[in-house]
Amino acid sequence: KYFVYCNGLMDHICVCENGKGWYKAAGQFKGTLDAFYKIVCCEGITALWSGLPPTLVMAVPATVIYFTCYDQLYAELRVRMGERAQEAPLLAGAIARVGSATVISPLELIRTKLQSQKQSYRELTNCIRSAVQTEGWWSLWRGLGPTLLRDVPFSAMYWYNYERAKTWLCQWCNTTEPTFTITFISGAGSGSIAAIVTLPFDVVKTRRQVELGALQAKNCNYDIIY
Repeated sequence: KYFVYCNGLMDHICVCENGKGWYKAAGQFKGTLDAFYKIVCCEGITALWSGLPPTLVMAVPATVIYFTCYDQLYAELRVRMGERAQEAPLLAGAIARVGSATVISPLELIRTKLQSQKQSYRELTNCIRSAVQTEGWWSLWRGLGPTLLRDVPFSAMYWYNYERAKTWLCQWCNTTEPTFTITFISGAGSGSIAAIVTLPFDVVKTRRQVELGALQAKNCNYDIIY
């Protein structure tokens, strides 16, 4: 799209999309609140829920696989590791995340595409089909490497710090069972630390997934036009 210079006199001849001003450039955000405001103004409030169906479809298997694997592995590793049982959450969290991330990677890719580009499901399906035909089925797992680099260290650090923090706080408060406050502080602290450390990998993962079928997307658009 070409951006026409605005001199204040010729605005009325410029084409507007859906009643929105042609001079409002979307995508340049100054912060979180500014991003919310501009997305709602330029694309409508429903744009904030872009990619909701794939997210809902992805949430159930991801949660089931992740937590089931973690609980089973954690219980087994605690018995087998003996004196080093305190490191069981680290290994259990990492292994469980590898399995769940690998299974749901194609769904996360679709969700990322829907959130980053304004495409209909038909256009997205055509572009993904074209990408699979050109690059093979492995293209559906584009971004899996950065995803694992993000999620595996996150899960390992999160569960290790979470269990250690709960144990330490229970000892400090002279209680045998963790209270709501202890659980809340442990989860918030461990999650914050893990998120800060692994955030760069999330940026790389998102950009890799957005690149999926860039050339194929252009071909799809040409096919639709012609």
